Amino acid sequence: MYLSYFGIRVTDLDRSVRFYTELLGLKEVARGDSSQAGGGRYVLLRDRNSGQKLELNWYPNGSPYATTYLAGEGLDHIAFRVNDLAGTLKKLIAANVETVEIPPALREGSSGTVGESYQVKLAYVKDPDGNWIEFYEHSTPIPLSTPDGY
Repeated sequence: MYLSYFGIRVTDLDRSVRFYTELLGLKEVARGDSSQAGGGRYVLLRDRNSGQKLELNWYPNGSPYATTYLAGEGLDHIAFRVNDLAGTLKKLIAANVETVEIPPALREGSSGTVGESYQVKLAYVKDPDGNWIEFYEHSTPIPLSTPDGY
């Protein structure tokens, strides 16, 4: 398992992408749209020097995740990549960690980084303060070096 990225909610995806890429020098490495399945749109950015990643998330009106935006409270989720999602969830549930229900269409599907595609499975739990933590597994094994994408 490794800490993969932080996801923050934004009110204007294009404006936020410009800010983080043009002014702060982050590089876009992936983007996607799960709004048809009840989610939203995202862009994954990576710092060239540290390898750290930031996911910008925008949710359309009507999405259950499009809650009222309060400045300073934009943390959407923290994500850990795992090789065995089912085993990780079993361990967390046994420790009485609260799971988060998401639509089936968001639990499994295709995703990808710039120039590559893979199958992904994901699940969410809550930390003791209610912050969402994503655990995800995809069809390629966890690399030994810091990947550009997820």
